[in-house]
Amino acid sequence: RTPQPAKTSPKTTITPESQSKTIINIPESQQKVTNVVKTGSEKLRRKQEWVRQMRLKFSTRPEFEITRNILYPDRTLNQDYFRLPKSLTPQLQRKWTEKERDLLIKGIQKYGIGHYREISDEFLLEWSAQDLRVKTMRLIGRQNLQLYKDWKGDVDAIKKEYEKNKRIGLKTGMWKAGTLVYDEKEVVLKMIQEQEMDDDGKKR
Repeated sequence: RTPQPAKTSPKTTITPESQSKTIINIPESQQKVTNVVKTGSEKLRRKQEWVRQMRLKFSTRPEFEITRNILYPDRTLNQDYFRLPKSLTPQLQRKWTEKERDLLIKGIQKYGIGHYREISDEFLLEWSAQDLRVKTMRLIGRQNLQLYKDWKGDVDAIKKEYEKNKRIGLKTGMWKAGTLVYDEKEVVLKMIQEQEMDDDGKKR
């Protein structure tokens, strides 16, 4: 038998003319989605442009120096401008009540005046050593606590010292804001020393 040549499929030649006539059919539903996306993007772009224009128009005012930093050089909004400075950030309000006062007295009884760090660590953690020094000034009735260094006393002893300081302050006119303050002529200091000598004499 004579072998028969293999059958081949006719070749299809693609020409530029046939390419231009090729039509891609896009489903109608997909066309609608594309149109919606384009429309939405356009509306968003117009809205953003309107916001930008209003920002440029009203944010920075030459007559108000404070508005100079509202926008960055590229005209975007400076969010830091609207944040409160750290110094103005609201903090937890502490209240000095009878409870805190009693704890300070307890600390003075145990550690003595001047040992505010120890008193703070054990009894009044929310109050610094400086806070407690000021509170002790009010408690004892004297601004300069140098002569009270390491002094210890209970409620009655503290009250006695307060009354003594107040009496000297009122007599000399040096009772200021609830505390006895020293004068340049050292009249107050002399009266304090005399009072201490009298107290020592009475003890004997």
